[in-house]
Amino acid sequence: MKTPRVGKEQFLVVQLIVVMALVASYASGSASTRRNLVNEVTGARLAPAFTIPRETPLIIEPLYDDPEVVSDEELAAVLAKVQPRFQHERLKPNYVEHALRTWWIKSKFADPKVMSGEAMKEFLTNHGDYLASWGPKIPPLLQDEDTGVAIRWGKEEGASVHHDHWLACLTEAGVGLHEVVTTPNRHREVADVLQEALRDFRLDESEVEWSAMAFGLWIAPQKSWTARDGRVLSFDLLADRLMRGHKRFGVCSGTHRLYSLMVLLQLDNDHDIISDESRNRIMDHMRSVRDLITVCQFEDGHWPSNWSEGAESLKKPIDDELYKKVIATGHHLEWMAIAPQELHVPREQILKAADWVIKTTCEQSASDIGGRYTFFSHVGNALALWRRTHPADFWMKWQADHPGVGFAEEPEPADATKPAEPEAH
Repeated sequence: MKTPRVGKEQFLVVQLIVVMALVASYASGSASTRRNLVNEVTGARLAPAFTIPRETPLIIEPLYDDPEVVSDEELAAVLAKVQPRFQHERLKPNYVEHALRTWWIKSKFADPKVMSGEAMKEFLTNHGDYLASWGPKIPPLLQDEDTGVAIRWGKEEGASVHHDHWLACLTEAGVGLHEVVTTPNRHREVADVLQEALRDFRLDESEVEWSAMAFGLWIAPQKSWTARDGRVLSFDLLADRLMRGHKRFGVCSGTHRLYSLMVLLQLDNDHDIISDESRNRIMDHMRSVRDLITVCQFEDGHWPSNWSEGAESLKKPIDDELYKKVIATGHHLEWMAIAPQELHVPREQILKAADWVIKTTCEQSASDIGGRYTFFSHVGNALALWRRTHPADFWMKWQADHPGVGFAEEPEPADATKPAEPEAH
C-alpha cells in the first residue's frame, strides 16, 4: 500500500509550524541557543562572545615630563583653545569623539559653554541626545544588532567617520565596560559595542588604526580572538596590517598608524601581546619613520603632509594648507610622546616642532579651531603627554588655581557643523 502524497497545502502548514517553532525557540533561548539556530538556518558563523578581562580599559601613560617642550603656561593656552565648545544642533559625532578622547569622561569646565566629559559621553551613547541634535530624518548613530551594537560610520551625514573610531575614543576616554548605551530600541552596554566590533573586524579593512587600539586596551593580555567569519585574528596580524604599504597610507598621511603601533608596543611591554618577531618589525618600521622625519622638517619647525618622502619633500616642497601642517606636526609629536627615546628625532627638532605648533594653535580664532577641531585636538593631547599628564588632569588643576581664566575669547561657541576638510578625521 502506497503512502499518500502530502499535498501542497499540508506541506506549507508543516513548514509554517517548523518556522514558528524556530522563532519561539530563538526568542526564548539563550544567546548560545540563538547563535546555534542562526548558524543552522543560514549557514553563517556567529563567533561566541569574547570574555573581556577588565571592567575599565587600560591607559597608555606618557613617558616624559619636559617643560622645555611645553611650559605650564603654554600648555594652558593651547588647552584653552581646544576645549569642546560646540553648538548642539547637528553636532558631528566625529568632533565629539575627538574631544572626548582628548579630554576624557572625567573632564569638567568652569566655562558653561564647554561640554563636560559626561555630556560628550551622553551624546555618543544615548540615542535621545543624538536625536535632539539631528532630528528623526537622520539614521541613528547606534545600530541595534542581535549580537551587539554597531556604530554607523562613513561619509554619511551624522555618522562616525571611521570604523571603530567611536569605540577607540570612548576607550581612551576611560568609559566603563558596563556603561549604558541607549539605542533607539533598548538599553545596551559598551560591552555590546565591543563584542560586535570584535566579531565584525576584518583584516582587509582600509582602516584598522582604531580597532587595534580599542581591542588592545580592552582584551590584553589576550593575544587573539575569533571573528564572525571564523578567522582567528591576533595583534601580530594587526601590527603587520598597520605597517603594510606606503608609509603615507592611512588617515592623516599615515600618522594614526604610527600612534597605534606605539600603543601596541606599550601594551606589549606590560602584557606581552605580540611576538618578539612582530615587535622587532615594529621597531624597524618606526626607526625608518624617525629617519624620514629627521630629514624633512621645515626651518620653522613644522612637518609636511608628504613627510614619508623624506628629504625629497624639502627639495620639492608642496603647498600644504595650514591644517595639513598641523596634522603632520601634531600627530608626530603625539606618537613620540609615548615612544622610547631611540625612536625620537633629535631633541632640537622636537623643540622646534613644539614651538611651531604652540604658536600656530594660539594664533587661531575660536571659529578657526571649530572648523578644524579634530586636528587641533591632537595638538592639545600631544603637548599634555609631553608633560606626563593628560588634558583633563592638567586643566582641572589649572582652572582651580586660576579662577576665571580660560574662557572663550569669542562670545559665540565654535561651529562644529561646517563641512569637513578633505582629510578630516
